[in-house]
Amino acid sequence: MDRKMLTAVVGAVLFGMSLIVSALPPSGVVSKKLARKDAPAQPTVWLTSFEAAKAAARAERKVILVNFTGSDWCPWCVRLHDEVFSRRAFLDYASRHLILLTVDFPRKKRMTPAQKRENNALAQSYKIEGFPTILLLDPDGRVIAQTGYRKGGAAAYVDHLRALLRR
Repeated sequence: MDRKMLTAVVGAVLFGMSLIVSALPPSGVVSKKLARKDAPAQPTVWLTSFEAAKAAARAERKVILVNFTGSDWCPWCVRLHDEVFSRRAFLDYASRHLILLTVDFPRKKRMTPAQKRENNALAQSYKIEGFPTILLLDPDGRVIAQTGYRKGGAAAYVDHLRALLRR
């Protein structure tokens, strides 16, 4: 291969690579949604099994936050999720201090019969009368505190949780 041909091939390869690199997002940015200031630092898992939540709380020495919700019909539940539970301030705090458990009572979303039975049993056991109801439990399932939706956003809600746990 002569020098002119080699130069042309290398130029074409470099040009192709520059097109590919220019199409990629800036480093560290996966999407515009995740690039938001209040996006979670890491994914947070909401468990749906009470026994799994208690086991994790024991193993990690954390408090269980139980969210009794009507996720697809309750407006205050949706607001709590959007304003608090999906925000970085809450998720960062939760990853260090809480095991998250959701006990859902949807109207449209399908659930297994076993999950429905478990959720109903938990609601009866803890005498849940409305949604959203948030319980803070010790690893044995004993109630530390009860709360619900509060105005003010994620940072204020974290402060509220801290105050409840200091009691």
